[in-house]
Amino acid sequence: MRLAPLALLVAVLAVPVAAAAAPELRVTGTGTATAAPDMATIRLGVSHEARTAVEAMDRVSADLADVLSELRAAGLEGRDIQTSGLSLSPVWTDYSSGSDRKITGYSASNGVTVRVRALDGLGPLLDTVIGEGANTLDSLSFGLQDPGPVQDEARRAAVAEAMRKARLFAEALGQGLGPLVSLTEEGAEAPMPMKMAARALGESMPMAEGELEIGATVTMVFELSGAD
Repeated sequence: MRLAPLALLVAVLAVPVAAAAAPELRVTGTGTATAAPDMATIRLGVSHEARTAVEAMDRVSADLADVLSELRAAGLEGRDIQTSGLSLSPVWTDYSSGSDRKITGYSASNGVTVRVRALDGLGPLLDTVIGEGANTLDSLSFGLQDPGPVQDEARRAAVAEAMRKARLFAEALGQGLGPLVSLTEEGAEAPMPMKMAARALGESMPMAEGELEIGATVTMVFELSGAD
């Protein structure tokens, strides 16, 4: 069956015409926020060498037991104390001896990771556990018990920076800034030490906890609405 010319025209006009997609503007903004730390994480341990493996392990176990006892006596909770890094290895003669290498003894070590939530006691605590047998200090870092509010402050700063750049670019292009199409956040940055504070945490072992900086990065996509 053949359509009449008028019917064919009506059918063509009934087909919707796709509207051209609005141009888009993509911008990235970064922001930071700072805060004084309220927690420290330390990794310390005990290491000994002895003629036999049993003797080396016994010495490490005895000293580490004293260290753990002092940590608990200082008021640290069990959730903030974790032992890790137990190791035992032979001690060999060096190559310069001019003969075949031999085992001269054994080296044993064990470590403990501790979260200290009262920074005023950090220096004295380190003094105490070192006096009780801890002879290795692998790391000390400062952090926040609840980084969420500071992270949110950094996010707000990142969004504000992205908005500023979007308005600037749109104006430079002679366009109006349309509605927001999408917003994505890149991986949040871990707290980083910033500047050192003058206050010391302990008298015999002075510490400066400094200030932490947390960063955030967001990418925002806007429609451009044409010339204002």
